[in-house]
Amino acid sequence: MRSIWKGAISFGLVTIPVKLYSATEQKDVSFHQVHRDDGGRIRYKRVCTIDGEEVPYADIAKGYELASGEMVVLTDEDFEDLPLSTSRRIDVLQFAPAEQIDPIYFAKSYYLEPDAQGAKPYVLLRNALESSGQVAVVKVALRQRESLATLRVRDGVFVLETMLWPDEIRTPDFGFLEEDIEVRAQELKMAESLITTMESDFDPGEYHDTYREALQQVIEAKVAGKEVIAAPEEEEAGPAVDLMAALRASVEAAKRERTGEPAKPKKATGGGKSSKEAKEPKEAKEEEEKAPPKRKARKSA
Repeated sequence: MRSIWKGAISFGLVTIPVKLYSATEQKDVSFHQVHRDDGGRIRYKRVCTIDGEEVPYADIAKGYELASGEMVVLTDEDFEDLPLSTSRRIDVLQFAPAEQIDPIYFAKSYYLEPDAQGAKPYVLLRNALESSGQVAVVKVALRQRESLATLRVRDGVFVLETMLWPDEIRTPDFGFLEEDIEVRAQELKMAESLITTMESDFDPGEYHDTYREALQQVIEAKVAGKEVIAAPEEEEAGPAVDLMAALRASVEAAKRERTGEPAKPKKATGGGKSSKEAKEPKEAKEEEEKAPPKRKARKSA
């Protein structure tokens, strides 16, 4: 891995020099924009809208548009001169229980490695943080943006997780929240039973990106000159008319999946009749089988 930032953790009067690395990477299949007819790569030119001239990358700056339409031009030097105490420092602001921080605030994760002579104070803070069972709330400036972040320990190293600011979290303004929707006790109990049945220890290795795998198969088929077979369309699930029946069926399916039992064949429901009415005596079924088929009534023109 290559470090993308160097600075120091500021913890009281203790300074711990560290290097920062991205802790995650995207595994998406990457594409280029190409000309459909011949596969040629598409190129875009950076053109000024005022004089129509192509602009070298070195001459491109950032602009902030005012309400009047005027543009304030900011250069790299303007950003470098910002009076940020966190420009090269991770300031520890407080310590707090991890469960008090809503995961919706988290943005991106980074690893921190001790630099130069910082190994001992790094390990000291790491061990103290682990024994406390808390996380450090810090402030840091990365890539021309100051953020709150948390500092926690994972696999023996510090993980810095940048956070969004409170005013960046949207409030869910959904109509159903204002409605008085009644949930019956039986429905709630059945839903809780489904949750209990599906409960297990989380192992991310059990899951994989089926979309990426299918996309890779399409690409490989194209390379080999084979026909690309489209996936069968899934039937759209209709509205749950009988919520209790749907929950009960889900619980039974989840139990079978955990025990490895085969799915039970579907039984005829008798056109919506109750379970007692659906269960007919053997003799009645035999009489129905012997009876001649009923004629279908013709529809009038």
